[in-house]
Amino acid sequence: MKAVALLAGATAIATTLSLPAFAQTEAATGADVTGVTQVNDRIDDIQEAVEDDFARSNDADRFGPQDRRQGLFGGVSLTYAGSTGNDESQDFALAGRMSYNQGPFAQSVGLGMEFGEDSDGDKDQEEVYAIYDAQYYFNDRFYAFALGRINQDGMVDEELDNLADGMLTAEEIDELEGRKKRDAFLGFGPGYRIINTNDTTWRVQAGVGVRYTQSVDYSESDNLASETETGYIASSRFYHRFNDTIFVTNDTDYITSDSAGDEITNEFGVNFKMSDQLATRVSYSTEYQENREIRTDNVLGVSLVYGF
Repeated sequence: MKAVALLAGATAIATTLSLPAFAQTEAATGADVTGVTQVNDRIDDIQEAVEDDFARSNDADRFGPQDRRQGLFGGVSLTYAGSTGNDESQDFALAGRMSYNQGPFAQSVGLGMEFGEDSDGDKDQEEVYAIYDAQYYFNDRFYAFALGRINQDGMVDEELDNLADGMLTAEEIDELEGRKKRDAFLGFGPGYRIINTNDTTWRVQAGVGVRYTQSVDYSESDNLASETETGYIASSRFYHRFNDTIFVTNDTDYITSDSAGDEITNEFGVNFKMSDQLATRVSYSTEYQENREIRTDNVLGVSLVYGF
């Protein structure tokens, strides 16, 4: 995942932790063995993705902390699946988030772990990651934020052991170089709400941070190179409602550091609620990365929800 996605805003980083799917249950009697449940799960995934798209566009934090839940709250989720027979595989995932909000101060900590074995019983996933997000509001317009992230990929050590044992192909050796074993970021800075009305909100924030990475580098004696560098981030969130049925959003993020160069993302979205049953969102996203051959990617997205 690109750093710019993880650092998109003071609260965006803490909105979600991905997890593997829970062991499935039947959608109806006999649905598992006939394949109906699997197709039903795919339909659910599409519907949830569209709902998430609409929810993100509403920007729950655009008006500040007034309606935030107070006190300490959170949750933990765990899933495990192990199979025997034609394959010998295991998958385990644990994720949790704890939040504490008190008046103008809000903070959240998230933790996730994922471990897996392939059909041959060999470990193919070992990841641990955590995030931290905090905001302190001095008044309705001015606030300070802090955000952090750490990812650790335990499979890098496994791959380096395979490299030492001569078990990797030439292609796998090329793909391993540059892979990150650890990647961490901690940043903080001020934010300001330039416009804060019922119909229009616009907030900007900027900060400085420190990024630490440990990645595969064959020029090092242990094939691992560590780097610590300063990074700078800036974000803008704009929302405007024309009427009860149409509103637009424009989200812009910028991050830069010496090794990664400049990375910029911008998403413009138009949301239509044509009736209680029908809603549409059209978005256009642009992603720019300085250190790649084709620097700019563009994506047109259309989401539609119809209920009856």
